[in-house]
Amino acid sequence: MFLDVVQLQVSYPDRPRPSVDRVSFGLQAGEVGVLIGPSGCGKTTLLRAVAGLEHVSAGDIRLAQKVVSSATQHVAPESRRIGMVFQDYALFPHLSVHDNVSFGLHHLPRVARDARVREVLALVGLASSAQRFPHELSGGQQQRVALARALAPQPQLLLLDEPFSNLDVELRERLALEVRGILKEAQTTALFVTHDQMEAFAIGDVIGVMSEGRLHQWDDAYTLYHRPATRFVAEFIGHGVFTPATLREENGQVVVHTPVGDLTDVSECPLPCTFASGECDVLLRADDIVHDDHAPVKAEIIRKAFRGSEFLYTLRLKTGETVMAHVPSHHDHTVGEWIGIRAEVDHVVTFNRACPINGNDLCSMPCAAHAAPQSVRFMEKP
Repeated sequence: MFLDVVQLQVSYPDRPRPSVDRVSFGLQAGEVGVLIGPSGCGKTTLLRAVAGLEHVSAGDIRLAQKVVSSATQHVAPESRRIGMVFQDYALFPHLSVHDNVSFGLHHLPRVARDARVREVLALVGLASSAQRFPHELSGGQQQRVALARALAPQPQLLLLDEPFSNLDVELRERLALEVRGILKEAQTTALFVTHDQMEAFAIGDVIGVMSEGRLHQWDDAYTLYHRPATRFVAEFIGHGVFTPATLREENGQVVVHTPVGDLTDVSECPLPCTFASGECDVLLRADDIVHDDHAPVKAEIIRKAFRGSEFLYTLRLKTGETVMAHVPSHHDHTVGEWIGIRAEVDHVVTFNRACPINGNDLCSMPCAAHAAPQSVRFMEKP
């Protein structure tokens, strides 16, 4: 691994629990990693620890196989060859774009410095803006100047702390894709922090989901969405709900009984003995529920959100459970209307049934009598 974070902990004396709690992950050279999670989850503290701006309490951080942070060792930030891009861009308003980008290159001869500035400005698509000033640029252009300045000294690692948070939603996703292209062309290893999952999906090769200082899962976007490792990841990524279900083995195959109908012919599903009496919770994504007027299961629309090409409907079944569904926007039903729905699930993601006593999901233990398919991940809290 080029960046290797091992059992990292960052603690402060005035806080009851660590801000970063036993976090481990790695990045290969040239990969773009993303840390995502709600405000206060520890992702920025973790980024600052990698930069050397925070001391660690336990564990270690290795860059290019060299320990730069541990409980007993701390390499100064300026000695780590790390570039940073901040939320507010931190551009010097009185300097031109050229001079902003060349700010960290004073160790180079003037000819080499100017050549490097031209190179990175061309890389970010601002070759013709070298003599302009920050106030003459759009927000997206200013962000690219900040990226060019961070790339100019050829850092071994680039850190980006919510760099698009001041931009509008449409521009954020587009710029995330542009920045990913720039980082890949520059062959730069990068670690990016955001709370916006669309940004994370657009820019990241691998994404880590954090909550309360813990890293719940470090995986690609597809796996996070379809095979979440914990309930928190399942709730935080995408739109979905947990619904009670019962697993039964019938005629040699596993059938999952749910309020929206029986799920059969699923490629990934645990054996019924995995859960006590086959009782479990199943994750149903909005794209698992299909609007079908002829379906026997009916649901009442209790909320709707227009998304352009589709609506996101929140639906309540007669039995009281709630599900969500993506429906093409030409199916414009009103709140309070009942529509037919059916489930189309390719693989089933199961969780232990939430405990009625303490609310956790560790009530039932896996059955030791049978082996579960290797493709199935049983979801436990970390």
